[in-house]
Amino acid sequence: MKTSTPAISLSMLGGLLLASAGSATHAQGPASLSDCAGIADDRQRLACFDRLAAGTGQEGRTRPVQRADEAPAVPEPATASFEKARQADAFSLSRHWELSREDKQGTFVFRPHHDNYVLFANYSTSPNNAPFTPLVGSLVPQGTKLSHVEVKFQLGFKMKLLEDLPLRHSDLWFGYTQQSYWQAYNNRASNPFRESDYLPELMLVVPTDYNLFGLNGRFVNFGLIHQSNGRGGSLSRSWNRFYLQTGLEKGDFSLLARAWKRIPESASTDDNPDILNYMGYGDLQGVYRWRGHEFSLLGRRNFHTNHGAVQLGWAFPLAPRVKGFVQAFSGYGQSLLDYNHAQQTIGLGIQVGY
Repeated sequence: MKTSTPAISLSMLGGLLLASAGSATHAQGPASLSDCAGIADDRQRLACFDRLAAGTGQEGRTRPVQRADEAPAVPEPATASFEKARQADAFSLSRHWELSREDKQGTFVFRPHHDNYVLFANYSTSPNNAPFTPLVGSLVPQGTKLSHVEVKFQLGFKMKLLEDLPLRHSDLWFGYTQQSYWQAYNNRASNPFRESDYLPELMLVVPTDYNLFGLNGRFVNFGLIHQSNGRGGSLSRSWNRFYLQTGLEKGDFSLLARAWKRIPESASTDDNPDILNYMGYGDLQGVYRWRGHEFSLLGRRNFHTNHGAVQLGWAFPLAPRVKGFVQAFSGYGQSLLDYNHAQQTIGLGIQVGY
């Protein structure tokens, strides 16, 4: 018995070592079939094959095992992901007008045109009561005047009618814009819509590629506009015009320059024969975008009569696809009814869309 004890102890020790090796192999996971084949114990060898099979994908390939000297993968910060998404959604004239083949979305798809916004409080220093003076007493109480604060909103869209025309892969668009002024806080006058201007237009947009003063010329737009307020009598206002517009940009800055020619009307049907004296012969608009903010400046002027207007806009982030919006205006022609009336306004609201 004394001579057998060391043999039993050595056998037990060997078993423990083998079990420890098997446990270590289980913890680390087999690297290949040859590792499993080298295990002497049948049950442990079968278990090794099972673990190896469980670690392979549907195509029979072993899943990659990260080496100890490799740095673990670090997930991309949320701010970086947001910045990539912001850049992907960033405004560009090519995306707005679908100038490149990558930006084409086909015909008869509703797209943004001019800014869509609501100014819940638009304050005017000098509301235009003159057109309504003959109506006071018959339609509203005597002495009623327009409120200095009203709601202003602008809504619109554009839609491509024809795509990839022979002229430099140009597109024919239809656009519609409505701008309304609502005396929502004027209870004495029964809260009327003071003015609504309707502006349908046809536009042939031709892609271009040139450089002017460091700006990249993206397109030329040949347009036809009808603008009216849909009224009759002394409140009727309307005019038609052709225009030529060019769009340039560099980085986050874009510039639109437009010149127009009014289509003459007969004296008996012309509601506003002197409109060019106040609205001029074109306009210039610059927009700069910075970290979700949008700063815009629109100007027009008739240098012979020294009449014109300047409009400033600031849109700032509030929520996805919704921005706070501040707009200031000074000059003539904020609305068609006010084409010959000078005033200064400032309004606060929201801008929606792109």
